[in-house]
Amino acid sequence: MATTPLMEDVTVDGSVDYKSRPAHRSSSGGWRSASFIIAVEVAERFAYYGISSNLISYLTSSLGQSTASAAESVNTWSGTATLLPLLGGFVADSFLGRYRTIFFASLIYILGLGLLTLSVALTSTDVSECESTKNGTSCSPPLFQVILFFFSLYLVAVGQGGHKPCVQAFGADQFNALDPKESGAKRSFFNWWYFSFSAGINLSLIVVVYIQENLNWVLGFGIPCIVMLAALLVFLLGSRTYRYSIKGNEQNPFIRIGRVIVRAARNWRSAPLGLAAEEETYMCDQSSEQFKFLNKALLAPDSIMEGQEKCRVSDVNETKALLRLIPIWATSLAYAIVFSQTTTFFTKQGVTMDRTIFTGFKIPAASLQTFIGFAIILFIPIYDRIFVPLARSLTGNPSGITMLQRIGTGMIVSALSMAIAALVEKKRLKVAEEYGMVDEPNATIPMSIWWLVPQYVLCGVADVFTIVGLQEFFYDQVPEGLRSVGLSLYLSVIGVGNFLSSFLVSVIDKATGKYGHSWFANNLNRAHLDHFYWLLAGLTVVGFLAYLHFARSYIYKRANES
Repeated sequence: MATTPLMEDVTVDGSVDYKSRPAHRSSSGGWRSASFIIAVEVAERFAYYGISSNLISYLTSSLGQSTASAAESVNTWSGTATLLPLLGGFVADSFLGRYRTIFFASLIYILGLGLLTLSVALTSTDVSECESTKNGTSCSPPLFQVILFFFSLYLVAVGQGGHKPCVQAFGADQFNALDPKESGAKRSFFNWWYFSFSAGINLSLIVVVYIQENLNWVLGFGIPCIVMLAALLVFLLGSRTYRYSIKGNEQNPFIRIGRVIVRAARNWRSAPLGLAAEEETYMCDQSSEQFKFLNKALLAPDSIMEGQEKCRVSDVNETKALLRLIPIWATSLAYAIVFSQTTTFFTKQGVTMDRTIFTGFKIPAASLQTFIGFAIILFIPIYDRIFVPLARSLTGNPSGITMLQRIGTGMIVSALSMAIAALVEKKRLKVAEEYGMVDEPNATIPMSIWWLVPQYVLCGVADVFTIVGLQEFFYDQVPEGLRSVGLSLYLSVIGVGNFLSSFLVSVIDKATGKYGHSWFANNLNRAHLDHFYWLLAGLTVVGFLAYLHFARSYIYKRANES
């Protein structure tokens, strides 16, 4: 007699277990599997921020770079590290799959961290001598050690490029969007994901940065390597519990999208004849009014393309879905420029201020970044448990507010953080002038470092809205087969923002340097970071207005398909 399987033990469409058998809901996926993946991300963020958060201090001390050059180096590396996920996502979605990509990327990551630790150990420069010089550029290690350091640093970026887009997508894959209960858990997953890895970042900023500042750089870079090795082991331990997405017999999504663009270009001047009934129905859909030129990809192949596979409605729909993301991506870049300041100029500001917590102990300037994490850790439960239910009761939206509304709210908060940063820096310069310390770059300004806390906290709150919103938006709105690429698109916003920040610093440094003191002079008491912060606040407002224009006309993919 046939038995009815329990609802909890039904199979999950499109997923298999570690033995390539249909994945059962009761024995795979869910929060159990996601917890392994979240633990891996916590460790990876611990390792990454153990390197990146205080990198500018290492470059200006041990490697003897100027403040502006070090900021450019950090921004360029950070930009590269957050653009490489585009390549990692492509490799995962097209060839290796997410699980294998995470595994191989982790090996590269660990190798890069190991070589980075070795390069720091080989550096024989006396850090105290570098710090005692006025311009910070008179003592640099041998060229070979500098090359090894940056080679290792960029190897870490390559490893992160494969790791970052796949881990979060793989975690989200553990929840079935078609199941009401798991669908709700999936919405919370993005919030709690950011909550968890923020805890990892904070731990790194407290422990690793303290070791780097007070013990030695070798141990400070070696600990992230050990933690990353442990992360790989944890990831492998969860292998038996994961759900692995399987691809159907459909063609590679990149090929399908490319064919749509090529076919539409070839049929640019063709009349819309010979469309099948399905295509004619589609032409009446609301979404077809956007990027109408792509509809011509549905025309019957001409003699040149005869024999080639015909474009389908779904192929055109996927292509339009990707193109609709471009304006949102582009108008989010101003926010990303602000995002890059927390690990560069915010830290250099803090170095000049009174960092004494109690007699004999000074907080490392880079550790103030923990307030970003603390703000995230505090605000995400408030957002998820209080704000969303309250907003849901008012809007009827299951998420409280739309993804685009969430992103835009964070942009406004980030503009406010830059305005406050500018006012605090203006006060710091005034205090330096009042105490006659303008020409004493190594002196401690009698102004508490706690003045910087509000700008860090506001950056954290902005991240809860914009960064989490971008993650969910790009994961949700890309075609099904491009989820890893979707998350790498969100990371590429941060990457390009870092490059734009580096470009702005370079141009402004050269322009203002011609007329006296650069805004980014090595002596920050003669610099004008306040002017730079006001400029960023203005750019963020302009970016938000442009974003608002495109967000209002955006048509959500899910709504189109329902």
